[in-house]
Amino acid sequence: MKKALILGKNGQVAWELMRACPQGWQAQACGREEVDLQEFSSLAGQVAELEPDLLINAAAYTAVDKAESERDEAYALNQQAVANIAAIAAEQGIPLVHLSTDFVFDGSKSSPYTAADEPAPLSVYGASKLAGEQEILDRALPNALILRTSWVYSSHGQNFVKSMLRLMSDPQREHLSIVCDQVGTPTWARALARAIWAAGDMMCAGQNPGGTRILNWTDAGVASWYDFAVAIQELALERGLLEGRIPIHPIPHTDYPTPATRPAYSVLDKAGFAQEFAVQPQHWRNQLGCMLDDLAEAEAGQ
Repeated sequence: MKKALILGKNGQVAWELMRACPQGWQAQACGREEVDLQEFSSLAGQVAELEPDLLINAAAYTAVDKAESERDEAYALNQQAVANIAAIAAEQGIPLVHLSTDFVFDGSKSSPYTAADEPAPLSVYGASKLAGEQEILDRALPNALILRTSWVYSSHGQNFVKSMLRLMSDPQREHLSIVCDQVGTPTWARALARAIWAAGDMMCAGQNPGGTRILNWTDAGVASWYDFAVAIQELALERGLLEGRIPIHPIPHTDYPTPATRPAYSVLDKAGFAQEFAVQPQHWRNQLGCMLDDLAEAEAGQ
């Protein structure tokens, strides 16, 4: 039985990793209650106690807009904590999967970003995540994967899908205005979790090239936030999660200013991951339907 230590227990990816844990694996998720990732000794003690075969870092400071005014907090978790994780993985030779983000790019391309493209983050969040990637690259880890993803959502935690459902259910709201000129790919955290487990299996079996690689994983397809919101409403109505339809208006991002600048285009090229780990992404709209089924089932069971 192989053992995995998942860092970031309270996040939606860690939650889905626990739910999707495959046969042959024993997974333990740790949050800030169990381990302080910014304290090397705290993390080292947790690793020594569990003796994991795989480390998965799903912990991150993800409040994109708040990071603009909480720079130190963002870097503490997205860089310094990653430095500690990478040091322990290097010292003990433990395979590591670390989650990163499409926000390391500036969105100036018009074709999907590959791992070879030059990062140019526009926000503190993106810059702090890039700094975390560099902490891993700076160490000679025997077997590490930096996995960039985008627009993650789940039936657990707070995310765009659940925010849209809440706003669409508000009887006082006459319409929604959603940004239409920022394009990426929505990613169901369950699908991301399954991809991580597939990678972890092969990494622990020595069936991958080793060293440190940067790869991308999202669901398939492309959408704007407006497209995403329209699909959420359509599919939620089909499943009885909404009682009625609300008008959704497309607007440019300039009509919805935010503290953090977001990339206009952040579609990621998944071909490298699909080739290395033999996992093909499903279209984001299909995966959204699966997540809403999950949410409907959970609500029905309450």
